[in-house]
Amino acid sequence: MSDHCTAHDPPSPEAITETVPPPAKAAEARAAAVAFVEALDPLPSPSAAQDLLLLVSELVTNAVRHAGAVTALAFGADEKALYVQVADPSPDSPQQRVPDMSGAAGGFGWPLVLKLARKVTVRNHMGQGKIISATMAR
Repeated sequence: MSDHCTAHDPPSPEAITETVPPPAKAAEARAAAVAFVEALDPLPSPSAAQDLLLLVSELVTNAVRHAGAVTALAFGADEKALYVQVADPSPDSPQQRVPDMSGAAGGFGWPLVLKLARKVTVRNHMGQGKIISATMAR
């Protein structure tokens, strides 16, 4: 799998501080993200918190739509960054597509993920799909 923004490694395991049950839909992922953010001290900026909700929503929506499910969801934070990891059962890397302006076929999610995140990596998950890791400014 390839790294879509930089050649850096994904966040270290110690940066991921909370693993939550895999959500079946984006609303569940947003609720988990809100709970994660509200437990942080200090809180991230309001714009970073909103961006995290949008980022996790897009990642989960893409996993459900294109891979059939989310198999794992985890969050993390340190003094400078927020992290989210989404695993799904498909080994296929996300594909950039021309956005469908009618809304029927999508094409907006992956470009939005790449815009919101400071770093995005896609890696094989032990032959059981992939893990997308995103890092954003806190």
